[in-house]
Amino acid sequence: MKNLLLTIEYDGSNFFGWQRQPETRTVQGDLEKTLSEVCGSKISINGASRTDAGVHAYGQTASFKGDWTIPTDKILVAANNLLSGGQNHAGSVGDVRITRIDEVALDFHARYKAKGKTYIYKIRNCYEKDVFDRNYAYQIVKPLNLAFMQKAARDVMGTHDFKCFQAMGGRELNSTVRTISNIQIYEDVLEEEENPSGFHDRIITIEITGNGFLYNMVRILTGTLVDIGIGKIGQRGIAKAIEGLDREKAGHTAPPQGLYLSEIFY
Repeated sequence: MKNLLLTIEYDGSNFFGWQRQPETRTVQGDLEKTLSEVCGSKISINGASRTDAGVHAYGQTASFKGDWTIPTDKILVAANNLLSGGQNHAGSVGDVRITRIDEVALDFHARYKAKGKTYIYKIRNCYEKDVFDRNYAYQIVKPLNLAFMQKAARDVMGTHDFKCFQAMGGRELNSTVRTISNIQIYEDVLEEEENPSGFHDRIITIEITGNGFLYNMVRILTGTLVDIGIGKIGQRGIAKAIEGLDREKAGHTAPPQGLYLSEIFY
């Protein structure tokens, strides 16, 4: 018997999220079908995070157990070949790919053993929207005040009850207290010259690490930061929402396409 840990990257644009669903294409469903074919037995995988439809991943993880004869390194090659459409050549890649496979202890579980996660959210702050970025960034045409956003983000740091950043529809939780160990907001300028609205086209990236996240927490936090950046909410908006445990004091929920699960920590 072996227990394997997968590290997975995927473009979530054409998936209805991570979790398997009948009659619907999901990342978990595609991986289980592929691995079952490669290993010659029914495979069920346990993912570390249940990303929503349209959300992407650089470093999702999942574990599964089984007893098979195929070597672990061959599983990686064969599975990626099938996931890319079975073309069996170096130039072919699908919208989901296993980047590594590690053998782990039999009691290891990708979700329950996770100690933390990093998410990235990408905002394209631009004068005109770009059709080619529509599935990979939240496109904002109003100028965002990066300094206001960076200052407000400091209030997220530490251990708080983040009930105000939880959307309806998630699992029933015993506690909404989480610890955020790091949050950074930075920009990459796309155009050196200012556009007609008087600001540079740029990608603003929010990178946040914590021991756990509530349902839609990163997207609501991002929406709040955007509202602060355009002046719709004051710079103490995050602090006031946390203090009041009030979802109504937080901002809107940013769309899923700008969100990337970056890394799972063990």
